[in-house]
Amino acid sequence: MESKNLKPGTDGDHYIPYDQRDGDASVVYFTRDLSAEGLEKIYKRVSSAITGKVGIKLHTGEKHGPNIIPRPWVESLIKSDLPGASIVETNTYYEGDRYTTAQHRETLEVNGWTFCPVDIMDEEGTAALPVRGGKWFTEMYMGKNILNYDSLFVLTHFKGHTQGGFGGSAKNIGIGCADGRIGKAMIHTTPGSDDMWDIAKEEFMERMMESAKAVVDHFGEHIAFVNVMRNMSVSCDCEGTAAMPVVTPNVGILASLDILAIDQASVDLVYAMKETDHHDLVERMETRHGLRQLTYMKELGMGNDRYHLIDIDHADAEITAAEAVKDVVPFGTDAGK
Repeated sequence: MESKNLKPGTDGDHYIPYDQRDGDASVVYFTRDLSAEGLEKIYKRVSSAITGKVGIKLHTGEKHGPNIIPRPWVESLIKSDLPGASIVETNTYYEGDRYTTAQHRETLEVNGWTFCPVDIMDEEGTAALPVRGGKWFTEMYMGKNILNYDSLFVLTHFKGHTQGGFGGSAKNIGIGCADGRIGKAMIHTTPGSDDMWDIAKEEFMERMMESAKAVVDHFGEHIAFVNVMRNMSVSCDCEGTAAMPVVTPNVGILASLDILAIDQASVDLVYAMKETDHHDLVERMETRHGLRQLTYMKELGMGNDRYHLIDIDHADAEITAAEAVKDVVPFGTDAGK
C-alpha cells in the first residue's frame, strides 16, 4: 500500500565527498585481480555470512550480452566455494528475452549458465516481504522461491544504468528479486499510467532501495555482497548487445557485508578516476539522479557510507579510493580490457 501525498528526496545528482559524510565505518575489501582467482580470493573475506542453502543473485544478462561477469569465473567459484548453490533470477518487467520463464530459460542456455541450477524465483508466483520503515511501501512482492534460501550471495556487475544511473548491489536485489509482474511494476510505474517507466529520478531510487531493504532484512546476517568493476558500460546488462561501448577503465573487485558501503565505495572509485576516464559514467549517474540510492540507503539505516578500504593485494593495507584507481589504464588497451 502507498500514501498518495509522498514526495521524494532531492539532490540525487549531487556527489557527497567522503570528508563530508559522518557516522560509523564498515569494512570493504578490494582487489585489482579481475580473474576467477581474484573473485575466489575476495569472496573468502565475506563467506562466513553464507550458510545453509545458498542463492547467488547474479544478472545473467540478455542473449550474448558482452559485459556480464564472465561465466567461467562464476563456475569456478561455485565449484570451489559454493557447491550446491543456485543462481537466482526473476523474469523481466519488459517484453524481451527474459520476459517469460520459457524465454528466460532459453536465454540462460544461450549465455552458458548451464553448470549449476538456475532458479527463476517468480516462476511459480510471488511472496510479499515486509518493508520496514519505508516511505513508499509496506511490503514488496518478490519471486516466491526467495523463501527457499537460507543465505544470499549478491554477485553484481557494477555498471551504469539507463534509469538508475548506476547498478550496484542494491539494484541487483532491489529490482532483481522483485517479481516480473507485480513487484517491478510497483517500483517502475504509477498505477494507471500509460508509461511503464514513468517513475524516475529520486522517486525511482527510493522505491528501488526500499525493495532492496526488504531483501536485506529478510536474510539478516546471512547476506554478502561482491561488486565486479569490469566492462562498466553506461548501459545495464539488460540492454545486451545494444549496450553503449565501454569507455570507463576496469578497476577490480570489491566485497563487503554492508550493502551501502560497497555501493558507495564503488561510486567513490569511479569519482576518484581522472575526469577523462570517468566522465561518461559520472554523467550517467548524475543525470539520472542515481546518487539518491546512496543517501536513501543511509536514511533507511541500511549501512554506512564511510568505510575502511582494505587492499587484499598488499597485506590488507588500508587505502583511499584515489590510491585504488591511480594505476587504472584506459579501456581498450591490452591491460584495460
